[in-house]
Amino acid sequence: MNPTETALRLGWYGDDFTGATDTLAVLTQAGLRAMLFLGVPAEPQLARAAAALGGPLDAVGIAGAARSMAPAAMARELEPVGAFFARLAPPVLHYKVCSTFDSAPGIGSIGGALRTLRPHVDQAVVPVVGGQPSLGRYCAFSNLFAAAGRGGAVERLDRHPTMRQHPTTPMDEADLRRHLAAQGLEPIAALHYPAYALPDAAQDAAFAAHVAAGAQAVVLDVADPGHLAPVGRLLWQQAQAGRLLAVGASSVAQALAAHWQQCGTLAAAPAATAPLAAASGPVLVFAGSLSPVTARQVRAATSYERIALAAADLLDAGASETAGVRIRQALAAGRHVLAYTAPADAAGADTTQAAALAAASARFVRRLLDQQAAAGAPLRRVGIAGGDTSSLATQALGLWGLSYRGSLGAGVAISRTHADAPALDGIELMLKGGQMGGDEVFEQLLGR
Repeated sequence: MNPTETALRLGWYGDDFTGATDTLAVLTQAGLRAMLFLGVPAEPQLARAAAALGGPLDAVGIAGAARSMAPAAMARELEPVGAFFARLAPPVLHYKVCSTFDSAPGIGSIGGALRTLRPHVDQAVVPVVGGQPSLGRYCAFSNLFAAAGRGGAVERLDRHPTMRQHPTTPMDEADLRRHLAAQGLEPIAALHYPAYALPDAAQDAAFAAHVAAGAQAVVLDVADPGHLAPVGRLLWQQAQAGRLLAVGASSVAQALAAHWQQCGTLAAAPAATAPLAAASGPVLVFAGSLSPVTARQVRAATSYERIALAAADLLDAGASETAGVRIRQALAAGRHVLAYTAPADAAGADTTQAAALAAASARFVRRLLDQQAAAGAPLRRVGIAGGDTSSLATQALGLWGLSYRGSLGAGVAISRTHADAPALDGIELMLKGGQMGGDEVFEQLLGR
């Protein structure tokens, strides 16, 4: 028997690892059995996941790195993902994107991803869920707004101090209809939040009218937590007519869970998780993000030995090993270590250099973990900050899955690693995007 067939409600693919783990957190906190795989899983891995979580899976995720890929590479990445979910047949397939919809026609194209995945579902129209209030992301009249860090001022995305000058995908358009149309997803319609006050039948009729008019996608506002349940009902209603592809941040999962709780098919009480205990050994954090939020977090991490790494340290084999020796010596002495890319050095890198730096960072982290294990002192708690860095680093670890362990705040999940190698199995792994978490998040990771 397929270990998911009796319970499966949702499949999701995360276009980067930090976002994929945020969705894993949302689903597990809602009381669903969810596992995030680091690649298309084979049947034995699905069975092992169900056994580890104590029953059939409600949600199956795949973590990827499509956000950092060119269109041709994205198509190669996503075609087997679409075929896998077509076999598994969840009612909703969620293409999980960053809450700020980081993407461009030439890299991380959401439009390109949907062109690859759409043939693997039944419904032609794609709902686009904008906004995730739990992360300070709000979509009103199809325009996306984001807080600049936790509790920071909310700015329209094309005026956001970080996103408007993102080193890879600068956001110069806040209207999701225009942003996605530039990536080939058109025509795009919208159902704006005042419609959620209408009777359900009127909302369904408005959505159906957009479909009948030939819309390929419909943007759905989420500007308030109260908008989640109506959006979830619309999604689930559409999915009853055939398997549905939806795009958006973890608000897609939040919306569905809110609807299921409202209609009584999911318990309203969130699943409780044990608090993070004090670390039993040294903790390693690698921060590859240039975000001002991460910079504040690095400065606040006073319990760590902080080691700045220049790009040359990571891109040159000899310098990389020298830096690694310093980190291993600190860990051997029982000190927590926070290694981070030096902002002044990395900020001027172009897209190609930034990709090379992220890949080198991933190899660096994997080598550190391997060397610690070989020395008989495997690390049991690790943090990685930065969307592209965490995606590539996690891929490099050779894991097969992640389950939810806990949270250090909105958008900062701690996962339990699942791997065939004993030294890599059972690590408490924090992954976070550059803009996620409070100033003390690295201190919180120590569990004290």
